[in-house]
Amino acid sequence: MVSVSCGDPGETSALPSCTGQGTLVKNLKTGAIPNDFRCPISLELMKDPVIVSTGQTYERSCIEKWLEAGHHTCPKTQQNLTSTALIPNYVLRSLIAQWCETNGMEPPKRATRSASACTPAERSMIQNLLRKLNSASPDDQRTAAGEIRLLAKRNADNRVAVAEAGAIPLLSNLLTAPDSHTQEHVVTALLNLSICEDNKGSIVSSGAVPGIVHVLRKGSMEARENAAATLFSLSVIDANKVTIGSLGAIPPLVLLLSEGTQRGKKDAATALFNLCIYQGNKGRAVRAGVIPTLIELLTEPQSGMKDEALAILAILSSHPEGKMAIGKSEAVPVLVEFIGSGSPRNKENAAAVLVHLCSGDEKYLVEAQELGVMGVLVDLLHHGTDRGKRKAGQLLEKMSRLAEQQKALAQVQEQTLTEGQMGLPSNN
Repeated sequence: MVSVSCGDPGETSALPSCTGQGTLVKNLKTGAIPNDFRCPISLELMKDPVIVSTGQTYERSCIEKWLEAGHHTCPKTQQNLTSTALIPNYVLRSLIAQWCETNGMEPPKRATRSASACTPAERSMIQNLLRKLNSASPDDQRTAAGEIRLLAKRNADNRVAVAEAGAIPLLSNLLTAPDSHTQEHVVTALLNLSICEDNKGSIVSSGAVPGIVHVLRKGSMEARENAAATLFSLSVIDANKVTIGSLGAIPPLVLLLSEGTQRGKKDAATALFNLCIYQGNKGRAVRAGVIPTLIELLTEPQSGMKDEALAILAILSSHPEGKMAIGKSEAVPVLVEFIGSGSPRNKENAAAVLVHLCSGDEKYLVEAQELGVMGVLVDLLHHGTDRGKRKAGQLLEKMSRLAEQQKALAQVQEQTLTEGQMGLPSNN
């Protein structure tokens, strides 16, 4: 689900160094950091991962130095960059924070941005737009929301200046406007503003989440897509995961995952993945019917959503309701197929789901064995990712214990049968 690249140390010796990052992990052994979490330039744990136009992910400060040095190519792939825009990789940042917490580390802190550098004339223009937002004219509201949407998209200074001017509460109030174009402009403006870390808390505290959920349910398809993307952006902050889940966002996200365009499904999947990192949201997603939708995405040949579906399934399988729903969905043949022929990440996620499914219920283990999972697990044990190898080992151990139990039971049954045929009293 996360598109990242990990540089070979030998390929990065000519790249600019990034000062100040080594302190993040000074007490860790270098090998302990998962490769996906390292910047391909600095090879250090990323604190502010961003995606460039080639799809590769880098630490922001490192790639900014690369670009400032006059380079126009991707450091890892050497492809020409079609844009110098840097898109925050929120999913990866959240996964890094999870890993740090699991390993007893303080999550890496991003550098805070200074106040907006907008000119007085630009600030005056923003104030004029806010007056239009607050007017009684639907046309003025729609026009102003559209212009703020573009301003917030353009650069970080604009995002800071628009928020500082007080736009967020005014935009939040217009999320339920009857005009569909106004709704679309407003939710997209909030999406663009949310790119600024400090604005995320302001958007949630302004009471915007119920309005965003309203757009997710009732808006145009583009507005629904952008509402899902906004919820994903806001959910990067852990406290917001709780708020968003409790305010009814998950059922309409599941619906968008089922019936949306390809982009809509992607936006819904990334939002659901991030929200379901919080344990309390897992049950909500299961009760909203996400499991059958995920299985359908896994079995549709042209769905283009297999990576996302398996990643979400892996998160939900650790929840009792999720495990039960996955079992009822007859998922074992699908999981076995992915362990055998999926991408490395899909193999490990499919194995992780099967581990949870087989814990305490041997019928799924027996079913997997009958489908020939033993051979593909042995291959995964030797050639998979580190996590894939662990999951394969756990499943093979479960199968070994099951085989021993079956052998012992067969011996008891054989002994009982023999004693019965001989007319001897049974020891039992």
